[in-house]
Amino acid sequence: MALELRTLSLALVLGGFCVSCLRQEGPEDPSPIEAPALVLVRVEYRQPNGCLNTASPCDGPVTFSASWMPQGAYVFLSQTPGTFIWTGTVPNVPVNFPPTDNPYVVRVGDPFLRDYQTAGATADRLRIGGQVLTKFLDYGTPEERGLVYVDAQGVGHNPF
Repeated sequence: MALELRTLSLALVLGGFCVSCLRQEGPEDPSPIEAPALVLVRVEYRQPNGCLNTASPCDGPVTFSASWMPQGAYVFLSQTPGTFIWTGTVPNVPVNFPPTDNPYVVRVGDPFLRDYQTAGATADRLRIGGQVLTKFLDYGTPEERGLVYVDAQGVGHNPF
């Protein structure tokens, strides 16, 4: 019996030794990718002043959409009474400034512009996080969009 215990002990020790021999040192696992911070962003759009003298609907709804939102999603903007200003607050916007990737693509849908060359879509006269947009894609067409980065305070930044 003592011989069997010794044999078993020796087998366990050698087995443990062999398992440790097989384990090789290698690189550490990669660091987990951190999700970007999420911020609240104020959106402001100014409808063209000519809206007073038209048969097009100037009373909305004006909608806002952005590339960080799911496809087909949008936010309704609210008109400031007595003005042509439409505003809204968009929650859960991932921070992408300072830039490490592409800027966000943003636009509004304005029913007043439906009969114009942009067919109701525009990024002109749009502020994201207080920043007036100056960089556009397909300006003056139905595919018009603006480009913007958003920082950790919810402030917009035009691409360089």
